[in-house]
Parts: sequence; structure tokens; C-alpha cells
Amino acid sequence: MNKEIEAAKEHFGRILQEQMQRVEAMKASVGWVDYGKLDKLIIGVVGGDGIGPFICKHAENVLRALLKEEVASGKVEIRTIEGLTIENRAKHLKAIPDDVLAEIKKCHVILKGPTTTPKKGDGWPNIESANVAMRRELDLFANVRPVRIPKQGIDWTFFRENTEGAYVLGSKGVDVNEDVSIDFTVATTQGSERIIRLAFDHARRSGANRVTVVTKANVIKRTDGKFLSIAERIAKEYPEVKWDDWFIDIMTAKLIDPYRRADFKVMVLPNLYGDILTDEAAQIQGGVGTAGSANIGSRYAMFEAIHGSAPRMVEEGRAQFADPSSMLKAAAMLLDHVGYVEKASMLEMALDLCTQFERRIRMTGRFDGATGEEFGRYVLETVSRKDLDKVWKQSSGS
Repeated sequence: MNKEIEAAKEHFGRILQEQMQRVEAMKASVGWVDYGKLDKLIIGVVGGDGIGPFICKHAENVLRALLKEEVASGKVEIRTIEGLTIENRAKHLKAIPDDVLAEIKKCHVILKGPTTTPKKGDGWPNIESANVAMRRELDLFANVRPVRIPKQGIDWTFFRENTEGAYVLGSKGVDVNEDVSIDFTVATTQGSERIIRLAFDHARRSGANRVTVVTKANVIKRTDGKFLSIAERIAKEYPEVKWDDWFIDIMTAKLIDPYRRADFKVMVLPNLYGDILTDEAAQIQGGVGTAGSANIGSRYAMFEAIHGSAPRMVEEGRAQFADPSSMLKAAAMLLDHVGYVEKASMLEMALDLCTQFERRIRMTGRFDGATGEEFGRYVLETVSRKDLDKVWKQSSGS
């Protein structure tokens, strides 16, 4: 038994060393990229697995239409990146093959389709999630997920910490022996500060002026406790922003409470809780297929759907019916992030009209509904309407 314990201690020591090195790298960060000062903005498009290439294609079409002049002038380049497929990752036994990662790092921002993460019994090698690896490699510390339902007064923005917590060490647990297995979670001062500060900055800048910090600090006293105590300290720097804290279990209930949920505006939370709560929020909006996501760092940013690659849809021959709303939302977030705020707003309004108000096309994910290509054309036609702003205001009651 002593031998088993010593081996586990050595394993934990290596993890601690990695995390201490990561803290030093965060301390040495040189600040944010100014996209407006770039000679050329390079947008990489990564199709991914399963339904990914299908829905990513429709989002790319809309992106190219909105950036037609910028691409023609050479101000923007939209570049296709191949190789982030489960087949290629399994071949190289890597979450992101080295040559693919090198191409990704040549871009400033990425529009990425869903990728498959292997699970026990599916026949693929047990390689790490491509998403987790990309967030770590590019230091994409903020996972930003907005959910809007104008008719219900819901306008939520979730700031999920992306590079710490249980997920980052989820593949680095240890089987001490056949009876005991242990996984790890991590919270650092630097990692917690930057995500919490980003949430408060957004609340102040957007006028939302409310931040809700979500943890389980009453039970997970060290890591969640650190996250909450740092939030309490940072909140003092934003006296105009109201803030409160909720535990993750009751928070899942309050999101479906019709008397309370519209009160929430900006939520900031550790990695695992963020994944759970944003899937619930997306379902309230209309399903995980309707929600996009931004993964933001100081040097790179990646925009994607929040859902998976839906292999069952591909197996059943339904991939062409996959709803591209999530990727279109991601494209709007990409445009906003790199400074094309008006174009992003147009795409957001078009999506609202197409998915919540007019709904001239019905997406079901099955043969009785529209194809993703048909829906993509519908959004393109809507975003080009001269009266888009007027019709959106009438429809939303703004």
C-alpha cells in the first residue's frame, strides 16, 4: 500500500508543478491584441466532426457575405483549416495534431464546428477533448455564452472559466489501486481574477450592472471558496455593479423560475458549473442547437456551438437537417469581438427574427423539417433586409 501511495504522491507532484508553471505564464501575460491595428485579420474555419462541417459551412457563408468588402480589399482573410477530425486525432493519438495546431496559431480568431470527444466503448482511443486542449494551448480562459429570449425578458450572459476547474485536470486523475480513484480540480488567484474581472467589465460596459457569482463554496471550500472570495474583493472595484452569489444547485432551479429568472443578467462561474448551467439556459432558449459560444484569450479567440457533434444524426442520414443557429450565433459573436459591431448586431437581429418571431422555416433536425442550407439562406435573406432594424424592434417590443 505504501508503494501505491508514493506513486500517487509523485503523480500529484507533477500536476502541481504544471500548475505552478501555468501561474507564472499568466503573470507574464503581455496584454490584449488590438484587432483594429492588424494589417490583416485572419479568421480560421475548422469544420470538426459529425454535423460540424455541415453547420459550420452555413455560418461561413453568412460570414463571407457580411465581410465581402473586407475580404475583397484584403483586410480580412477567411482560411479553411483541415485535420481537426476524430479520425486524424486518433491517428496521431493527440487531441490536436501538431501540424493542425500550428495552422490554428497562424490565425487570430477561429470559427469551429463541434468535435467528438471519445468515451468508453465507442472504439476511439482515449484522447483528450480537442476543446479542452485548444483552450489550454491558446489560453482561452473565458467561455462566454449569451442566451436571449426577448419575449420573456431574459438576457443572460454567462462567463465560464475555461482553463481551470475539474475539466482541465479531468484526464489527469489517478487510480491509486483497484479500490480508490481520485480526480483533481484547480483554482488559481490569477485564473479566477481574470474571468471575474471580465464579467464585471462586461456588466458595467453593457449596462447590465448585475453580476451573479455561482459556486458551491459552502462545500467545496478551497477552490470554490477562493473563487468566491476573489469575486468579493473585485466587486469592491465596481461600486455601480450590483452583485450577489448563489450555489450551483439552487441556481439550476432559479433559471426555470418564471418569477426570478429575468432578474439575472451576468453570471460568472467555474468550469464544470458553467458547462452545466449554460446547457440548461440554452434549453430554455430553444435547445442547445440555438446557442453559440465564445472562447476568449488575450491573444486568440475561438467561436463555436455549445453542443456536440451529434454522431447519431450522421448515422441516421440526418446531418443535412442539423440546425446551424448555434454556429450562426457564434459567427455573430466573432464579428462583435473583432470590432464589426454593427454587422454582428444585424446578424443577431436576423437570428431573432428567424428563430423567435417570424419563424417562416421550421427546423426539426429530421426529414419533416427544413435543411440547414435552407435555414442559412433564410438568415442571409433576413440580414440583407432594408427594414431589418424596424421589423426587429416591432417584433421584440423594443
